[in-house]
Amino acid sequence: MLRIENLHATVDGKEILKGLSLAINAGEVHAIMGPNGAGKSTLGYTLGGRPGYAVTGGTVTFDGQDLLELAPHERAAAGLFLGFQYPVEIPGISNLQFVREALNSQRRARGQAPLSGGEFLKLARAEAAALGMDAEMLKRPVNVGFSGGEKKRNEMVQMGIIGPKLAILDETDSGLDIDALKAVGEGINRIMRAPDKAVLLITHYQRLLDYVRPDFVHVLEAGRITRTGGPELALQLEREGYAPVAA
Repeated sequence: MLRIENLHATVDGKEILKGLSLAINAGEVHAIMGPNGAGKSTLGYTLGGRPGYAVTGGTVTFDGQDLLELAPHERAAAGLFLGFQYPVEIPGISNLQFVREALNSQRRARGQAPLSGGEFLKLARAEAAALGMDAEMLKRPVNVGFSGGEKKRNEMVQMGIIGPKLAILDETDSGLDIDALKAVGEGINRIMRAPDKAVLLITHYQRLLDYVRPDFVHVLEAGRITRTGGPELALQLEREGYAPVAA
């Protein structure tokens, strides 16, 4: 589904990704762990197409398409979802307005008919209920006044409504209490654990991986993936930390 080969990327003229390669197949969950400043969030932003993150070398294909040639909204319509460590607030626009426009814009881009107001409302309420989120919160401005856990639940509701092929989730476990962590983990499994979907989890800690068991764990250090293993690698990192990579 996703193939990254020798990816180099800079932020403000500084090279952050220095030859990163990674392949993700449909049906797989991959976790990327690594020390602060290794390039984990830069990888997510670069794949999402965030302005200011310049690709200087390498290739990325998503479902056979050149991902780097697509604008951010085209990447979303192709099935890419980026979850943020710190979801932003959008005053003046309700969750319902925001996600309905996002979903129907993507449906139009794929040649599908947009959902009616009634169809969308039924879907949104079902997803909110599945995440343990009060449906009344859907009427509130996007993330305004939400706690950290509520923002992450809201992001999972958005993901459930939109139904992406590939979810890149940047430290989704950040700031969550135990109950919210469990709800978010169950939401990821329910929405994205499918033969035609895939997940890339960017995380510092094992705790989310207790709920969303990865097929592969990668260590990202100094802009490159230096180690790959199974779920046991995350447990090792939790115990031992990140040992320096030999030159």
